Amino acid sequence: MAILEGQPAPPFTLSGSDGKTHSLADFRGRTLVIYFYPRDNTPGCTKEACGFRDLHGDFGKLGVTILGVSRDSLGSHDKFIAQFGLPFVLLSDPEGQMMTAYGAFGEKMMYGKKVTGVIRSTVIVGPDGQVLKHWPKVAKAEAHPQEVLDFLRRG
Repeated sequence: MAILEGQPAPPFTLSGSDGKTHSLADFRGRTLVIYFYPRDNTPGCTKEACGFRDLHGDFGKLGVTILGVSRDSLGSHDKFIAQFGLPFVLLSDPEGQMMTAYGAFGEKMMYGKKVTGVIRSTVIVGPDGQVLKHWPKVAKAEAHPQEVLDFLRRG
């Protein structure tokens, strides 16, 4: 998988859980954390989302916007947000086009078998639209939000 650091972030336009359409251009001038996750309401994905939720105020103090992206429907996102009080927008990428562009969809190992699917990963896009940091494979979903925050605090 290619590391995207130092490259322009791939453009995207997707529907969000807030009822709006979101594009990369909408976030120009702001730092953006985009985390890709396999599925709403699964154990690892819930731990990761709740980690970003719990640290949301800290990200906000740094002027950082968080977006979560999965292939789930907006209806699924709405339930996930309501159940866990998520304060950020979740984007629906049912065809996996954005995920593919960001290296978050492809071959991975699951229970010892090669499968094709969503790869838990994260990118930080700087105010200029360049990828500042890319985690191509997140191993510990519950610890990852703090890792992202620590990176941003180091500047």
